[in-house]
Amino acid sequence: MSTIQDVASLLETLAPRALAEEWDNVGLLIGNGAAEVGRVMTCLTLTPDVAEEAIDKRVELIVSHHPILFRPVQRLTADSCDGRMLLELMAARVAVYSPHTGYDSAKEGINQQLAELFDLCDVAPLRPQPAAESDPALATSEAIGSGRFGRLPKPVRLAEFNQLVKQRLHLDVLQFVGDAQATVECVGIACGSAAEFLPDAARNNCQVLLTGEARFHGALEAAGLGVNLVLVGHYASERPAVERLAEMIAAGLPQLTVWPSESETDPIQWA
Repeated sequence: MSTIQDVASLLETLAPRALAEEWDNVGLLIGNGAAEVGRVMTCLTLTPDVAEEAIDKRVELIVSHHPILFRPVQRLTADSCDGRMLLELMAARVAVYSPHTGYDSAKEGINQQLAELFDLCDVAPLRPQPAAESDPALATSEAIGSGRFGRLPKPVRLAEFNQLVKQRLHLDVLQFVGDAQATVECVGIACGSAAEFLPDAARNNCQVLLTGEARFHGALEAAGLGVNLVLVGHYASERPAVERLAEMIAAGLPQLTVWPSESETDPIQWA
């Protein structure tokens, strides 16, 4: 029988904690590593609906991309929605692991998957991170760092690129900043909420940065830097990779039953 630690060890191979941002909260956040596990569920964000699904389906481990307990907690009670959810999970002995930005930046992580989805060539990190000599998992990586950028197979207009993005990510709409007739060949990618990578995209001569969401001032910064900005939504930029992560865990530990949450949906809707 596999243990929680067996899954954690696999996840730290797929998404090395050394790749996570310093401010992040990654790893096993709730649970006993020695506990046995047979059923694992992945999700983008741990919400009451997702927690209920996990408890109903007798899950022993939730792999939530976005971490819980992100900020220091002084008390954990049923007086808050999050408190009730966490107490219910602990009562049901459901452990929680978060790979978050380690998975964003991993060799086969979210940004790499997006780069491959759009057939980018010569893919490299937008913001390189030197490999730590003491960490063989990083030293052997071909792409170490945050975000990705690369070239499209052929230059296209931004309007054409937007249509390609909608097609590949199964979107009806997206937001963008820039000139729809501008030529795009070099594409920067940073999943989630990552307008902070706009200067990195400009430094790497990207004509466009694709991310999930950005603040108004991020949109203004994009215009000022001369980098087109494509916003697909936080959920759309990361949820497919959560589904892929379930496949990766199942391949690495085939004795487990693993699936992505079936109750999770994008909380943002368009009228």
